Amino acid sequence: MTGFARARRSLGMAEVVLSVKSVNHRGLDLHFHMPAVFDPFEQVARAAVKKQVERGHLQVHLALDKQNGSAEGSLNTALLERWVAAFRETARQLGSPEQPAVADALRVPGILQTDSSVEWSPEVESLLVGCLDEALNGLNAFRDREGAAIAEEMAERARSVGQLAARMEKLRSNATEAFHLRLKEKLADLLHGATVEPHRLAQEAAILADRSDISEEIMRLKTHALQVLELIRAPGEKGKKLDFLLQEMNRESNTILSKTSGLGDHGLTLTALALEAKAEIDKMREQSLNLE
Repeated sequence: MTGFARARRSLGMAEVVLSVKSVNHRGLDLHFHMPAVFDPFEQVARAAVKKQVERGHLQVHLALDKQNGSAEGSLNTALLERWVAAFRETARQLGSPEQPAVADALRVPGILQTDSSVEWSPEVESLLVGCLDEALNGLNAFRDREGAAIAEEMAERARSVGQLAARMEKLRSNATEAFHLRLKEKLADLLHGATVEPHRLAQEAAILADRSDISEEIMRLKTHALQVLELIRAPGEKGKKLDFLLQEMNRESNTILSKTSGLGDHGLTLTALALEAKAEIDKMREQSLNLE
């Protein structure tokens, strides 16, 4: 589920700015971007995020802003001189006329030290945890608003699938004559004029009837549609459960499509209804990625 939130805290002569951004993902995928001085914070932050977020590709950005308005950091002159010397020596060995560029030098980790005034401590960790909690609360509030709208749309689609299944069930009862005709033709193809023992004939008829009957698939489709509605309304984690239910619904619709060919006009109508249900299920499967 998508979302964004930001929190700020004062830290000495600087201000900590922590932002959290999330996009859809089947699991919880965490990525951290922060100054090296805050590296010890990553494990603490991971634990804090997992308490509040269960799904999503999450990016946590942590930066320091100078409160005096200066965008400059302290320059590590010794490191810069070593980098320039190494660059020129490498260029000499390779016979290259290139000269070191200032922009390239400033991208080298440690040369521009914007966090040189900050040292890691339990107090800094506590401040960052509070900042992260505030950002996560804002993120979840954002995601809750979006999730409510998505859940309502999914519920509407689930009701639509239930209605389509009910129409298929009614139509199936009117397709009995077409079904018997299809069964008779299949048996004729099997026999080819040969004499078959009655019990063998009954066995083959039962197999063909079972392969062509869609009553169980329709019933399961209706049941799963009701389960989706119940799950959407229920509190707690629901995304992975929805994934499973929607896979089952997709399987039932595919089976109905495979069984309704050759039943004449009734079969064509059943196929159209099953395709419409499958389209609704596919849309719900896409939307389920947005829910936890």
